[in-house]
Amino acid sequence: MIRSTIEEVLFAPPEQVWQIVTETARYPAWRSDVSRVEAPGPGQWIEHTADGFSTAFATAVWEPCRRWEFDLENANLTGRWTGLFFPCAEGTRVRFTEQVQPKKWFLRPLVGGYLKKQQARFLRELRQALPEQPSSENSRGGDAPC
Repeated sequence: MIRSTIEEVLFAPPEQVWQIVTETARYPAWRSDVSRVEAPGPGQWIEHTADGFSTAFATAVWEPCRRWEFDLENANLTGRWTGLFFPCAEGTRVRFTEQVQPKKWFLRPLVGGYLKKQQARFLRELRQALPEQPSSENSRGGDAPC
C-alpha cells in the first residue's frame, strides 16, 4: 500500500470543519475536482469528476468531530482515507491519511505524487470553504503546537 499524510491547523472550530468535510453532497460547491455526488445508501457516496471518472466511497468509522474513515475504490485503485480532527487553541488540527493500492502495476510509481497533489488541493479548498480563513502564509501547518 502507498500511504500519504497531510496535517494542518485550520482556524475554525472542530464542529465547523467536521461539518464541511463530512457533508459529501455539498462537495461540488467547494471542491474543484468533484462535479457531482450520488448517495446510493447511508454512509455511501460516489464522486464524479467533470470528465466522468467515478470513485465509490463507504464509511467505515464515524466518530463525530474526531475521526472519519472510509473505504474508496475506482478503476485504478482501492484504499482507505482517515481524517482526524483535534481541537486546539487556534481552531482545529486536522490529519488526513490516505492509503491506497493501485490496481495496475504501472500506476504504482505515480500514485504517491498523485496522493500528495490531491491532499494539498483538498486542504487548500477546505480552507477556502471555511469562513474568514487567514492566508496560507499565516498557517503554521503540521509544526503547530496544538
